[in-house]
Amino acid sequence: MKSAAITSDPDLGAAQKQPWKLAFFFCFLVLLCDGADIGILAFTLSSLKQEFGLTNVQAGALGSWSLFGMAIGGVFGGWACDRFGRVRVIVIATAMFSILSGFSGFVQSYEQFVGLRFVACLGLGSLYIATNTLMSEMVPTKHRTTVLAALMTGFTLGSLVITSISAWIIPSYGWRTLYLLTFIPILLSISMYFLIPEPQSWKAARALKLSGAKDPLQKPENPYKAIFENPKHRLMFILWSMSSGLLLFGYFGVSNWLPSYLETELGIKFKEMALYMAGTYLTMMFAKVVAGLVADKIGRKIVFAFGTMGTALFIPILVYMHTPENIGWLMITFGFLYGIPYAINATYLTESFPTAIRGTAIGGAFNLGRLGSVIAPVAIGYMAMHNSIGAGLLLMAGAYFLCGLIPTLFIKEQQYDPQKA
Repeated sequence: MKSAAITSDPDLGAAQKQPWKLAFFFCFLVLLCDGADIGILAFTLSSLKQEFGLTNVQAGALGSWSLFGMAIGGVFGGWACDRFGRVRVIVIATAMFSILSGFSGFVQSYEQFVGLRFVACLGLGSLYIATNTLMSEMVPTKHRTTVLAALMTGFTLGSLVITSISAWIIPSYGWRTLYLLTFIPILLSISMYFLIPEPQSWKAARALKLSGAKDPLQKPENPYKAIFENPKHRLMFILWSMSSGLLLFGYFGVSNWLPSYLETELGIKFKEMALYMAGTYLTMMFAKVVAGLVADKIGRKIVFAFGTMGTALFIPILVYMHTPENIGWLMITFGFLYGIPYAINATYLTESFPTAIRGTAIGGAFNLGRLGSVIAPVAIGYMAMHNSIGAGLLLMAGAYFLCGLIPTLFIKEQQYDPQKA
């Protein structure tokens, strides 16, 4: 009877009492800082190349080391979400990247920067998984995609904020000052620890696991074993690993090199380039909210396919058909398409796995995919040395198209309700 009570549909009154709006506020700010911290590297890349005498491949490797750290942190963070709680992981990961990124402003060599950046990204990699899992389990189903899409605008707003701050700070105060600002998010970590509880469905799933243990000294079941022993979970894990790898290959390849592309190959001055990027990020924020609203009405799959494949088809237009007169409009259109997949991905992915293994499954699938994307910044750096950055961006277009094709053909939407234990 006890087991049946835990696994039945959750009480809506209890779900509504969860402070999901306050949790959204903190998660939004955490992802804002996450997006800003990731964006810092793109806007300090030229300064780092100049100060440490880096080649394009070494500069691209900075992005790859960041992705590698985020992938490892995300896999471990997903498991930790299931084991220790979603909120606890957010708190620790935020404090971790805040402190280590801040100390990056004091490095004296390329190797020191790589080391600190890699470890800081262990924390950054956990946040996407932990925040989206937390919110998916707190927000009512009918609003889930809209809320999670709005949550992802925090990440984009962080990119916009760092774009604006970079244009002001780097020319006047240097790149190191920018990294010192990343000490600030530790205040969010402390506040969230005291104000936000774990979601009810995670507590129920955790209680069910503990109540089913025959021996209190028995080791808990390996969640990856639970995933791979179930044919359905195993298939979803593999498909989402592939799709996530392609999505992140395209996303981080473009985001790491697009500012440099505008500045070096199109000859746009730094401050003007920052304005173009700001316009792109604003459009991405708008696109994410619109995509979330539409996906709650017509479904996750069709909107995700439109965003990924639309981005793939538009990148060649951006590379080959730009002029000084139309580049602004092309960047705005690109920003709209580019923003859609990340708005839908979180909901589509979290609804593909049950609560007991959700953190582990999405953390593993998303971040195994991130490991596959590690080569993206280096690949563009290599192509920049032997051809052009623009040619590298075309490679990203192919990744986006395949990323959308896999879920469209093979992944059913809304397989599980995160409100249920």
